[in-house]
Amino acid sequence: MTARPANAHQARLLRLLRDGGPNSRAQLGDQIDLSRSKLAVEVDRLLETGLVVADGLAASRGGRRSHNIRLAPELRFLGVDIGATSVDVAVTNAELEVLGHINQPLDVREGPVAVFEQVLAMAAKLRASGLAEGFDGAGIGVPGPVRFPEGVPVAPPIMPGWDGFPVREALSQELGCPVMVDNDVNLMAMGEQHAGVARSARDFLCVKIGTGIGCGIVVGGEVYRGTTGSAGDIGHIQVEPDGRQCACGNKGCLEAYFSGAALARDAEEAAREGRSDELAALLEAAGKLSAADVAAAAAAGDATSLDLIREGGNRTGQVIASLVSFFNPGLVVIGGGVTGLGHTLLAALRTQVYRQSLPLATGNLPIVLGELGPTAGVIGAARLISDHLFSPA
Repeated sequence: MTARPANAHQARLLRLLRDGGPNSRAQLGDQIDLSRSKLAVEVDRLLETGLVVADGLAASRGGRRSHNIRLAPELRFLGVDIGATSVDVAVTNAELEVLGHINQPLDVREGPVAVFEQVLAMAAKLRASGLAEGFDGAGIGVPGPVRFPEGVPVAPPIMPGWDGFPVREALSQELGCPVMVDNDVNLMAMGEQHAGVARSARDFLCVKIGTGIGCGIVVGGEVYRGTTGSAGDIGHIQVEPDGRQCACGNKGCLEAYFSGAALARDAEEAAREGRSDELAALLEAAGKLSAADVAAAAAAGDATSLDLIREGGNRTGQVIASLVSFFNPGLVVIGGGVTGLGHTLLAALRTQVYRQSLPLATGNLPIVLGELGPTAGVIGAARLISDHLFSPA
């Protein structure tokens, strides 16, 4: 993809076609503040670039029928969502429909070189399957703070060896296309906004609870990243003064009490202390426990596992309640690996938020699980790069 929109009107048209699919000139004109003649000029210029193509006759609105317009069907974006323990790689078309998706286990602590060797191999596998001859752009999510303009992770607590690594530059050279990089929870928020539970929301929070805990903040339909890119790093809000040691170096952080790793550690402790026969059996069988094991034990009615989930949900809910009072969102989306804990977790979160935040903020506030699961991040990654490419150069 070498062409870019020449102005804001063309960029707006491209994004309308991405988000709404093929559309007629008349329907596009209903959504954009341009005269009919100016709209015709901009559409014709986009047709000349090859970014859009004619797509058959539109339904009649009286008088002469116009052609539908759609984004070029051969455009391909690569979405990469790197987590602490796994990676998702997907190919989408220009309308961000997932055409192919691979998930593999991965340890982000192995460092950027090893991780990107695996990512590139997965991308090559998708390309070899015939889904894409090449990629027009790639979006990358990483589980840590990112200095957004440069696409560089900065002191990520659970990513040793990644500080200052030029992710955007390195992958752009390897893939031969433009690359954009962001924090993984921002991409989850963008994915849920594009194709998930937040489709109609303009101001919402997306909380990801996995190996770490983060929050995507969407204001007026746009992700808010803050001055340097670290907005939403709620996992390192202190919930216990002089509490547990956290990976970030501080004590008492939320993440030290209710991330996937913290939950697994507490479950193993409960099993060894004889507080749960269910967890003890799982520990003996596997040698270690995970958040998924706690979810399975809770589903089987294990009281200790249910208590661990409720306690973690209460702590997280206290933090979210503060965010709700401060930001007054229209929706709170809960995602990430720990959402396998399901409605026990959701009930604890809701209880704390509805109890602690003002009625004006919570009177009509849905708190819901994300719809897209692991595809939210890769769709958000494709959305990230398409936002960049569908902007004037």
